[in-house]
Amino acid sequence: MRAGGGARVGLRVAITLMASNSENPCATEDMARNKTLDRCLQVLQEAKNDSEQFAALLLVTKVVKAGEIDAATRRRIFDAIGFSFPNRLLITKESPHGCPSQIFQSLGMTLLACFSTNPELAIHPQILNKISIFNEIICSEMDAGADIATFTLMIDDSFQCLQAISAHPQGQRHLVDAGTVSALCQVYLNQSHGHMHALCLLVSLLNTMETKCWKSSKSDLLKVLNKLSEQFATEEDNQKFELCNILQHFLPATPILTEDPSLIGCLKNLHTGLFSILSSKLNSSQRDPALKLGGLLVTVYGSDWILAENPEASRKFLALMVNLACVEVRMCLEDSNLDATRFKPDVITACYSIIEFGMMVCVLGEKVCFTETESRQLVRIMVEAFGAVICYFKQVTEEQQWDPFLFASVRILGAWMAEETYALRQEICDVLPFLICYAQKLFECPIKSNDLNNQVKGLSLADRPEVTKWSKDALRFLLPGFCHLSAEDVPRRILISCEFHVLLLRYFTQQWEVFSSSKNAPILPNDAEMSLRTACGIFLNLVVTEPALIRQEECFSSLLSLLMESLQSLLYSQRHLILAANFTTLGLMMSRILADTPVLQGTTVSKGFFRGAIHFLSKAHTTQLNTIDDQTQIVVAERYQKAWDQISELWFLGMQAFSSCVPLLPWLPQSVIESEWLSHIFDLLNKCSPVTMEFDLIAAFQCVLAELAKNSKPCKDIILLNNGEEKANLYGMAALEQCVSQNY
Repeated sequence: MRAGGGARVGLRVAITLMASNSENPCATEDMARNKTLDRCLQVLQEAKNDSEQFAALLLVTKVVKAGEIDAATRRRIFDAIGFSFPNRLLITKESPHGCPSQIFQSLGMTLLACFSTNPELAIHPQILNKISIFNEIICSEMDAGADIATFTLMIDDSFQCLQAISAHPQGQRHLVDAGTVSALCQVYLNQSHGHMHALCLLVSLLNTMETKCWKSSKSDLLKVLNKLSEQFATEEDNQKFELCNILQHFLPATPILTEDPSLIGCLKNLHTGLFSILSSKLNSSQRDPALKLGGLLVTVYGSDWILAENPEASRKFLALMVNLACVEVRMCLEDSNLDATRFKPDVITACYSIIEFGMMVCVLGEKVCFTETESRQLVRIMVEAFGAVICYFKQVTEEQQWDPFLFASVRILGAWMAEETYALRQEICDVLPFLICYAQKLFECPIKSNDLNNQVKGLSLADRPEVTKWSKDALRFLLPGFCHLSAEDVPRRILISCEFHVLLLRYFTQQWEVFSSSKNAPILPNDAEMSLRTACGIFLNLVVTEPALIRQEECFSSLLSLLMESLQSLLYSQRHLILAANFTTLGLMMSRILADTPVLQGTTVSKGFFRGAIHFLSKAHTTQLNTIDDQTQIVVAERYQKAWDQISELWFLGMQAFSSCVPLLPWLPQSVIESEWLSHIFDLLNKCSPVTMEFDLIAAFQCVLAELAKNSKPCKDIILLNNGEEKANLYGMAALEQCVSQNY
């Protein structure tokens, strides 16, 4: 029996030797050894029972020394043994006298660990169907009297199998489905043997299957995250910086830590740990992971994780992060050589997230409110950082056009241009042609730009919420800033010289197609709608400031046709009211300039558009009794109230534009008569008192009524039938009073 036990110990050595992967430098010895190995493998294949297999494996042990076996040899050994032998070893509960209690299971695990080093065998069904056994082993506790060496080797072999499986996408799915994530969490929480292996495996699975992991093992992952955050808050050695890297992988892209009050402590621990790091003197290797973690936290949690009992402390910490982020951006991007060894796109994109959040706080206040002095100081240092970003744009080569880091840099400058309209204005004008050219390249080359999605995962965890949005849509981030610029003479001239309006129409058309295909969905992603609204703002600026361009460029006739064909589909949807307001007003403003074009010569499309415009303009107001002074007044209709702050200017501008169209389109007054809009206006005027009516509303009604009375006798007759002259005098509408008193 002791001899049998010795044989099994020898088997353990043999299998351990099989798992190494190096080559013997001596070719002559290799040839001799291979001949001997061939004979041993032949014995293995011809073995009639377990004893003969044991003996053959011992022969293999003598032939194959430690460190002298390669993958091909391991495969040959597997072909000789197969899975049936280790499978039987795993289910054998008894052990020979004098051997450790788990010797057979341990030997079976060693065989599987050896086989799993072959990539093909790692996802073999015979390995995959044992994932639950591997999970059970790594979570097991050692029995009393068990051999500790055998016990720990079994765990190590199980981890080796799990690690090999996780190297394959198919294997990762099997691991998550089989409960490996929860098993790994248990190992780490219990600090059992191999807990650092468990943590590394968890990081690997979260990197590739984050959503699936959280869906299957949310409660266990939260416990690990909480434990890691506690360690992060208390550790004061190099482990703190390692935890910085690890914690990034455990923080999902959704703010789950604010869902449960009991998890708020986790955010506090993260705040404590990061403040400790960032307020210390750091070298680059220590600062980088802290900035990446900070960038992720502000992206997902905003200021919720920064809030301290002392508001001053919160402001100080956020200001510290923004300052460090700006300094890091300058250090990396102001290097004219852009030395690749120092250029850290993952760190810089995390810094971008921090800077963008700092901008939001300076502009909006949020929960952290900087003083005016603090805001000015932060804006100054942000100006320097964005100067470095612009400097980087001037050095970009053709090869770097498809670099996802360039996209991230364009995106952050777009955010800056949307909020800050004066600082760096000349510098931004200098790079406007580059930005337009870059956006056009992404828009026109979807195949290459789609490749960005494959690269972005390695760029920055702070940008994880943006992963699905990288493909070819740089314009979405640039449009708000371009909208501001298009209102100013110098940048607008640059936009026009680069034919940005032509690109914008193509983009507008594409976004409308995206919007139209999904607008009936229960939950509509608002990216396309927001892009359409902003594009309307840019077009409106061009219509107001560059009427000659509108007449000359054919693309604007195409835009008008698109607006006219599309408005009706928006008018009756409450959630698309703002977009309907944009389409209406832009279409009316363009109609003033393009009244001679064929589409506006009383066509079905044009009449349908103006019916829609009348509907939008006429339904904006109603009357309401004020119970305080018992007077009836004109108020914004309930359907318009929620959006009125965003559409009121468009409504007033639309009223002016509509009145301008009346003398240019002879068929338009008839559409007004058919809509009964005139009767509705006088109904409002009859019910309310002039003292309750705002002057700008009186002026808006007057401009429409006066043009209709001046250019259409049937409209003038309706106005007179509604006591128009009397109402004009009562409400101080001098222009209307003059029009209705004149004879045709």
